[in-house]
Amino acid sequence: MSKEQAADKPLRYGYTTGSCATAATKAALLSLILQEPHRRVEIRLPIGEDASFDMSECHYDEAEAAAGTIKDGGDDPDATHGALIRSKVSWRDEPGLELDGGEGVGRVTKPGLPVDVGLAAINPVPRRMILEAAQAVLDEYGLENRGLRIEISVPGGEEIAKKTLNGRLGIIGGISILGTRGIVVPFSTSAYKASVAQAIRVAAAGGCTHIVLSTGGRSEKTGIALYPELPEEAFVEMGDFIGFALQMCRRQPEVRRVTLVGMMGKFSKLAQGVMMVHSKSAPVDFGFLASAARDAGAPAEEVEFVRTANTAAQVGDRMAELGMTSFFDILCESCCRQSLQQVKGGLEVETVLCTLKGELLGRVSIDGTTG
Repeated sequence: MSKEQAADKPLRYGYTTGSCATAATKAALLSLILQEPHRRVEIRLPIGEDASFDMSECHYDEAEAAAGTIKDGGDDPDATHGALIRSKVSWRDEPGLELDGGEGVGRVTKPGLPVDVGLAAINPVPRRMILEAAQAVLDEYGLENRGLRIEISVPGGEEIAKKTLNGRLGIIGGISILGTRGIVVPFSTSAYKASVAQAIRVAAAGGCTHIVLSTGGRSEKTGIALYPELPEEAFVEMGDFIGFALQMCRRQPEVRRVTLVGMMGKFSKLAQGVMMVHSKSAPVDFGFLASAARDAGAPAEEVEFVRTANTAAQVGDRMAELGMTSFFDILCESCCRQSLQQVKGGLEVETVLCTLKGELLGRVSIDGTTG
C-alpha cells in the first residue's frame, strides 16, 4: 500500500520482532512445562495493551521446546514482514535466565548501539519483554528458581538483513530484534528518525569526525564518490529529517564536520530554513529562488521564469543551462547558514547540491566552529 492510499484507508498496525519473539518464547515455555502444544498466547505490550499471537509451529520434548510465529508488520513496508520469529527454550542446570540469538539474528560488532559489542542484536526493550514473560510463566508454575536458556532465531534472517542498514551499523549475520512500543506504526516517522539517530551514534562511536548526510540513495552515491576515503558508517541517509539529523550530529562530541548532499527540491526548502523537507511539509518558495537568481546576475526574463516555474528541479535545470553557477553557490551557502543556525554553531557544515545523475551543481562549506 502506498502512502497516497493511506489517506483513503486507515492503515493496519503490525507487531515488532520483539513482540513476536516474546510471544514465541511464552508459547515454547508453556509447551515445555505442560508437555502439550500451545499455539495461541497473549502477551502484554509495552504500550499497555494485550495482544494475541498464533504460532505457526510448536515442538517440544522433556528437555526443550520451540515455537514460532509469522511476523505481521501490518501495512508498513517492513523488511521483516512475513518472517518466522522462533524461540527455543531449554532447561539449564544453573538458576537464572539466559537469552541469546541463534540463526538469522545478528551480532553486534561496533560500539554505539544500545547492545554491547559481542552480544546478539536483541534491543533492550525486547530483551526485557522476553525475560519478563519467561519469568512470569516460571513463577506461575512454581518454577521461579529453575534455570532456562532462551534462543531467538529467524530462519532466513541473514538474507533479510541485506535489505536493512544492519551491515553498515556493524550488526553481522542477521536482523535485529527491535521494538520499543511492541507495535509497528505504518510509515512511522519516529521509527525512521530512530534509525537515523542510531546510524549517527554508531558513526561517532566508531571514530567518525566527518559525517555525510544524504536525502536519499542517489545523493548518497554522490557523497560516497566525493569522499571515498570515509568508512561506510560515515554515510547516513537522513531522508527528509535534515534538522533532526543535524541536531543528532551536533550532540556527538566526536563529530566536527557534516556534509549535506541533496538535490534542488529538498535543498531549495533547506535554503529557506525548512528543516523537515517532506513534499507536503512546506512548498518551494519560488519567490525566494527568483531572488537568488537575481542575486546571481540572471537577466530579468530568467528571474521571471524562475518565479513562475513549476518545480525546483526545473529551476535548477534552467540555471545549469545558463551556466549560472553562482546561483547554486548562493543556495548552498544559504543551506549552510540555516543549518548552522539550527544547531547554534559548533560544526563545519558543507552543502553539496547535485542532479539526479550525480552531477555537481554547487558546493560550499562554512566553518561554524570559529564563532
